[in-house]
Amino acid sequence: MKRKLAAGNWKMNGTGADLAELARLVSAHPDPACEILICPPATLVHRAAGLSQGGTLKIGGQDCHAAQSGAHTGDISADMLRDAGASHVITGHSERRQDHGESDAAVRAKSEAAIAAGLVAVICVGESLEQREAGQTLAVIGSQLEGSIPDGITGDSVVIAYEPIWAIGTGKVPTVEQIGEVHGFMRDRLAERFGRSVAGAIRLLYGGSVKAANAAEIFAVGDVDGALVGGASLTAEDFSPIVAALEASS
Repeated sequence: MKRKLAAGNWKMNGTGADLAELARLVSAHPDPACEILICPPATLVHRAAGLSQGGTLKIGGQDCHAAQSGAHTGDISADMLRDAGASHVITGHSERRQDHGESDAAVRAKSEAAIAAGLVAVICVGESLEQREAGQTLAVIGSQLEGSIPDGITGDSVVIAYEPIWAIGTGKVPTVEQIGEVHGFMRDRLAERFGRSVAGAIRLLYGGSVKAANAAEIFAVGDVDGALVGGASLTAEDFSPIVAALEASS
């Protein structure tokens, strides 16, 4: 049976001193009923992995290059992340798609590299406010799923995160009906492509202004298997109640 997943994306935040938050998080959830993943900046992955208490807390990267190695100054490969102790890597986050012009094909190539290196690819999809208001949400999500997800995936190799761009860091959250519609659509699309068994094993996360005050309501939505959390994951004080809400729904 798949375990639900509470994932935290620290983005470009955190130095060595902030690793104390991981110890506080592990102390608050020594035997969690769900998986807990923190994706710190690449500079902290190795040290964070050393604090993961034998795997109680999983550590991931925020991005990886599609190539295994080469002349790519400033980039980091999936193999390097794995060597540093990571078990997961985020691919296709909207901030990468927007700020760095990453296409679905680029996200797919990175996800393939992640899986080949033995990492779980946390593949992100999501629509803009303009696309939502134009009634294009499901068409956009369907296209991103088709273009970004590699062939031959399993529930152990991929996690899908739905992050509506207009809800990230804004405090705006879709209604539970809107979240349920998109997550149900994603599950159906995955079933059409990979079969119902594989689709049922893939964890679907919701991301976008998730916080302690709304976590339980979001986790009660069908086909929501956890969350990808941004700012609220930076401290154990803010992230722990979200983890607790997911444990309660497990």
